[in-house]
Amino acid sequence: MSQPATESASESAIKPAPAHEPAEGPSTRQAANAMLLSVSFAHLLNDAMQNSVPAVFPIFQTSLQLSYAEIGWIAFTLNVTASILQPLIGTYTDRWPMPILLPLGMAFTLLGMVGLALSPGLAMLLVSAALIGIGSSVLHPESSRVAHMAAGKGRGLAQSVFQVGGNTGQALAPLMVAFIITPLGMHGFLWFTLLALAGILIQWRVAKWYRVQSRQRSAGGNGVRATPNSGSTFSRGFVLFVMAILVLLLFSKFVYLASMTGYYSFYFMEKYHLSLERAQVSLFALQFAGMAGTLLGGPLADRFGRKKIIWFSIFGTAPFALLLPYAGPIGSVALCLAVGAILMSGFSVIIVYAQEMLPGRVGMIAGLFFGLSFGLSGLGSVVLGSLIDQTGVEFVIKASAFLPLLGVLAFLLPKDSRIMGGR
Repeated sequence: MSQPATESASESAIKPAPAHEPAEGPSTRQAANAMLLSVSFAHLLNDAMQNSVPAVFPIFQTSLQLSYAEIGWIAFTLNVTASILQPLIGTYTDRWPMPILLPLGMAFTLLGMVGLALSPGLAMLLVSAALIGIGSSVLHPESSRVAHMAAGKGRGLAQSVFQVGGNTGQALAPLMVAFIITPLGMHGFLWFTLLALAGILIQWRVAKWYRVQSRQRSAGGNGVRATPNSGSTFSRGFVLFVMAILVLLLFSKFVYLASMTGYYSFYFMEKYHLSLERAQVSLFALQFAGMAGTLLGGPLADRFGRKKIIWFSIFGTAPFALLLPYAGPIGSVALCLAVGAILMSGFSVIIVYAQEMLPGRVGMIAGLFFGLSFGLSGLGSVVLGSLIDQTGVEFVIKASAFLPLLGVLAFLLPKDSRIMGGR
């Protein structure tokens, strides 16, 4: 899950560059741009491999005779290892940068891919999923830090370039499963090791540049760490109220996405009696449209207001989500495009909204919400898988379609002007 993940948390915690830092020459800027594109491509490779895991759940089930609950535990392990470790690694490397973690993270993913290909049962699948989650948790904070270093004055653009790499990888994962894993079975994951090896080579080169930059910035003498200060005049009760609403909105979003990425393929094949490859087309549409939605969410929020985009991104998804279980194979692709574009547009806006309410807690807010995104996805997968074992996949897919209706809670959020006024 590219989630779109720990990027903002890492960005906010990085020490500012010294005021006397010399202007960049053309060669320096070109090198920085090359590193930015490199970490973006590494992000693409990582998220493509990570998101291939839930896309291939039907193959795990048939090959190893797994229950839906056991499938849910695989998703839970993958997401929880990433959600717990990302903020811990980011916090540690804020104080002690470790460039070697860049290729090392991809090495963990490489081991996870080999484990998936050769797994004889559930235990090895869980270990492999944990290795992939560790690799993801290492990549996101450190690669995001590199994007920050390479940004120059365009830090927002640099983070967008980095995040688009991950979104593209998420969109490509279902197609890679359809054309690589499905024909070859679980052994098809061995081909993914080539992607991991490419990622190791790319990140090794980036790590060298990162090490030099870290030394130069340390030599600049700007070693003072900022002390967080909320800078907010809001009462504790008000802040807790707003945060509770935002968490509920994240719950509706990520549990619904867990139902789609983990179990919609089963429903599609059962209902329409079509192949896994056809089911992956709908999931590709969901992820591809989500990539566009992620890019559009921020500019739309700047134009129309953050609160409006937040409620639209969740509640606006509801009509399409409710229709999706009853659509035909072609209609499902069209509805997945709508769901992906709308639902994915709001996550970054939710984070910015919370950060504006507590401007001195940028890193804390980002870490909290990115961690929740992984944790809710993993927990949702376990609960939904267990429920499918009891009721069937059709019931769960149809019931999950009601989750975006929780977006109505966004109407209770205070207006943007009040949030900005309380800073």
